[in-house]
Amino acid sequence: MFEVAELGHKIKKSDYEAREPELRTNLLLLQEALKEAKFPVLVLVSGVDGAGKGDVINQLNAWFDPRWLRAYAFGVMSDEERERPEYWRFWRALPPAGQIGLYVGSWYSRPIADRVNKVISDAELERNLTRINAFEETLVDDGALIIKFWLHLSKDAQKQRMTAMEKNPATRWRVTALDKKHLKQYDKFRRVAEHTLRNTSTGDAPWIIVEATDTRYRNLTVGQHILERVSARLQNQPEAQAPQPHLKPIVAPEVGDKVSVLGNLDMSRHLPKDKYKRQLAKYQGELGELARQARERKVSSIVMLEGWDAAGKGGLIRRIIPAMDARSYQIISVAAPSDEERAHHYLWRFWRHIPRGGNVTIYDRSWYGRLLVERVEGYARQEEWMRAYAEINHFEELLTEHGIVLLKFWLHITKDEQLRRFQEREQTPFKQYKITEDDYRNREKWDAYEIAVNDMVERTSTEYAPWHLIEANDKNYARVKALRIFSEKLGLALDR
Repeated sequence: MFEVAELGHKIKKSDYEAREPELRTNLLLLQEALKEAKFPVLVLVSGVDGAGKGDVINQLNAWFDPRWLRAYAFGVMSDEERERPEYWRFWRALPPAGQIGLYVGSWYSRPIADRVNKVISDAELERNLTRINAFEETLVDDGALIIKFWLHLSKDAQKQRMTAMEKNPATRWRVTALDKKHLKQYDKFRRVAEHTLRNTSTGDAPWIIVEATDTRYRNLTVGQHILERVSARLQNQPEAQAPQPHLKPIVAPEVGDKVSVLGNLDMSRHLPKDKYKRQLAKYQGELGELARQARERKVSSIVMLEGWDAAGKGGLIRRIIPAMDARSYQIISVAAPSDEERAHHYLWRFWRHIPRGGNVTIYDRSWYGRLLVERVEGYARQEEWMRAYAEINHFEELLTEHGIVLLKFWLHITKDEQLRRFQEREQTPFKQYKITEDDYRNREKWDAYEIAVNDMVERTSTEYAPWHLIEANDKNYARVKALRIFSEKLGLALDR
């Protein structure tokens, strides 16, 4: 069932001293080669209490160059972490391409502990394991190498090690009341752990079971396996394929079908100025009151704005923020990724800005860039943006399951209205900075973008995170409609 590391379960001190320098040298050489690679390495060190998880991490830190490696220990969640989806802290701790992340305690720790302690049921454990597999698949598909070690001790060996540690004044502090409780739960822990390992040991991220009774054997086994796995990956990196634009629908429409869901919108919708002023004040007032309640009750919101160039995203943001306390929101303007962001999975930079409980994050453009500009302009390979539909749906499911109010707006204008607004910007001194050559270049691909938007809405408008299509030819109508939807959805969340 599992991949088991084989080096012999006990190593003499003299053999260890003979082999360790060569292994250390090879690991440093490996790390130097890895720095130029396009993938990160995640090393998980899990196992039973007393098996030496912390000691293994310390040994790897000593063998590797610490400048290109970072260790993470996930314990009890802090207040900051509890106010966000659980995976927020894991996404933030992902290493960039070319570096190694070491994890003692990981996304496996809580589900196993909760099942052992009957906090969750078998069915809930299965849902957690399904989520773990999806998370690891997302990382592996993007190129990450995941190496997972499970350090095993028998019940007798665990008891002997704990007794020895208690007798030694230098290590006595490491044996806690919780460790003793876990020893009494050994048999149940082992059953839950074996079930977890069986259901999460995949071809791309298998578990490596390491017998941890002998510390020298344990350390050499872990180090040697990392050397072999990373070396093999460096030697077998796939040839980079140049991305190509994709300008056709994913599924060709039948004869007579409309190419785009946008074609069903009534673009003549209009709101007179006097009604606009009254309704704007009304919904800003409602939203302001609801935002204060949400802040008190730790209900956070994410407002995500997509739409055509000049569709009015900035104007809408300027009508939303007066309703809120400036300390409770942040606006994230999404542009081309930085070098740091390109070194991570594309969702990483969006996970970083998930708001704390009661706060609001407004994204001016978003993770949907992978399905729009990266697809149409050819910045992402077809397999990358095709799998992004499922990745984004999973991401949004995690957000909404946590209780975040997620609002996805597409601001739609006609092609003629966009041209009118471009020309208006060119003639208005304080708006001229908004118009660039790229805006006109993007106009030439209007039909391709419309196809991409159609696919995006059809494949990512879910029950838990539906798209709200806003008819935005009339700015007044668009702003009031979006504010009303935000107010209604936040009110429903607070009434739960």
